[in-house]
Amino acid sequence: MLGRPEYRKGLVFCGLIGVPVALIAFWFLVAVQQLEQLIWTDWPKDLGWQRAPWWWALPLLTPAGLVVGVVAARFQGRGGHVPAGGLHSGGITSMALPGVLIAALVGLPLGAVLGPEAPLMAMGGGLALLFARLARAPVTESSTALLGAAGAAAAVSALFGNPIVGAVLLIEVAGVGGPQLFAVMLPALLASGVGDLIFTGFVHWTGFETGSLDIGLPTPPPLDWADVLWVLVLAPALAFLVHWAFVGGRFAARFVAARTVRNTTLCALAAAVCITLYAVATGRSPAEAALSGESTLSDLAQDPHAWPVGALIAVLAFKSLAYALCLGSLRGGPVFPALFLGGAAGVLLAPLPGLGLVPAMAVGMAAAVTAALRLPVSSVVLVVLLLGNVDTVALVVLAAVASFVLVQRMPQGPGIPAPAERPADRAAHH
Repeated sequence: MLGRPEYRKGLVFCGLIGVPVALIAFWFLVAVQQLEQLIWTDWPKDLGWQRAPWWWALPLLTPAGLVVGVVAARFQGRGGHVPAGGLHSGGITSMALPGVLIAALVGLPLGAVLGPEAPLMAMGGGLALLFARLARAPVTESSTALLGAAGAAAAVSALFGNPIVGAVLLIEVAGVGGPQLFAVMLPALLASGVGDLIFTGFVHWTGFETGSLDIGLPTPPPLDWADVLWVLVLAPALAFLVHWAFVGGRFAARFVAARTVRNTTLCALAAAVCITLYAVATGRSPAEAALSGESTLSDLAQDPHAWPVGALIAVLAFKSLAYALCLGSLRGGPVFPALFLGGAAGVLLAPLPGLGLVPAMAVGMAAAVTAALRLPVSSVVLVVLLLGNVDTVALVVLAAVASFVLVQRMPQGPGIPAPAERPADRAAHH
């Protein structure tokens, strides 16, 4: 393949496309984060509150739902993929970019319980195709798929700050290799995790060392059998929670398919009510239950003792409900809310005998994000990079595999309505 001139040209073109796509992705992320800071932190302080008042989400998410509903009903591309259907790397053309941009820049800063990764992937793929058209590059079915995946990978790498995550994520999202990919990768992933666990245990028990990639960083307490046993309990529980949030999102997507503008607005309002109930019940900021949870996850990891047990239970309950509603109605990505839910559950359950904070958060985040994405390898890579150490890799792998197997065997809920199945489109055809 490398000897074919057209492939080498495509490779060079993909490398060149990565430059403008990454720059645009960078400024998109900056805009989303600055708007979130302005709306949820600066404005309440400017108006005399120490933090956003309990009702703050109601006047924000309601108009956000209205705008996203109009985009979904009227704009080409419908603002991007429905998040309850998972991540997608294709299907977005350059003509759909305005709708994707509007839906993301309105919905995400105003409190949608979604992350920016799906709009970034859609923008990256659409921009790559746009640049290819401007450069008058030959367009074929294979080149379109290649350029779309390359643009999406460049954009999502800017979000995660690591090209490995982008590459691995796109391999799984694009489904390269078909069903055989999972048939090979899943047992290999499980075997490698068990092997790492056994190997680590023998090193700990015998005191003998063999070659490793350890460069001498401080290590957390060594893993023991209690950690493994807790994986078998916690991973299925977290996978169950996130899976049913997605099932709820699929029901919300069916509800929104008819009378899209009105019903999208109603779902956004219902999500705002969940966020408001969290703030009323806990006396804490509604921002903790709103938004993607990316910055709140960092605060949670750095100061877990600042979260009482009641606040952790409330945020798991109300953010999960808001997450389900946003998955089916608004536009964004499922990654960071799932990571936050897994991390919050880990902090809540860390005091269990023989567990601890780091293993609990590792298991929680791995199980939750795998249940959300159905991409076990990408989930393992992402969580390991977030944790910043390799000592919990075995637990992350076991949690991801257990979560993936469980959610694949559970009822999946209704399908996501395709655009042609929507009532308005059927009426137009008649």
